[in-house]
Amino acid sequence: MKFWCICFCVLGLSLHSAAAAPFVEGFEDLPIPQGMAQLPNDNLSFGNEETSLTEAYLSGDTTFSKVCDFYLATLPQLGWNFVGKENNVFSFKRDNQRLEIAQEGKNPLVVRLTIKSWN
Repeated sequence: MKFWCICFCVLGLSLHSAAAAPFVEGFEDLPIPQGMAQLPNDNLSFGNEETSLTEAYLSGDTTFSKVCDFYLATLPQLGWNFVGKENNVFSFKRDNQRLEIAQEGKNPLVVRLTIKSWN
C-alpha cells in the first residue's frame, strides 16, 4: 500500500510541476528558464496576415550561457532547429518562424526573445 501511495504522490508532483512551468506571455510555447522572469511592460507584438514580430524580455540572476544551454536543450523538443550563433545572438528556426535569443544586459541579465514569422 505504501508503494502505491508514494507512486501516486510522485506522479502528482510531476504533473503539477509540468503544468506550472512558466511560459513567455505572447509566445505559443516558449518556456522561461529557471532563475528568469518576464519583464511585463516590455512586450511587443505586431503584424498582419503575411508577417509578424513578437518580442519579450526576460531578466534574472543567472548567466547568458546557462540561458542558452537551457534553450539549446529544450527548444529541439518543441520543434525548433538551432541555426547558429552570431555576435551573441542564438537563432532557431521552426516552419515559417525564426527565433532569436540575445543578451541585452549583464547585471542583472536581460535577454531579448524575438520571433519573426512569415507566410
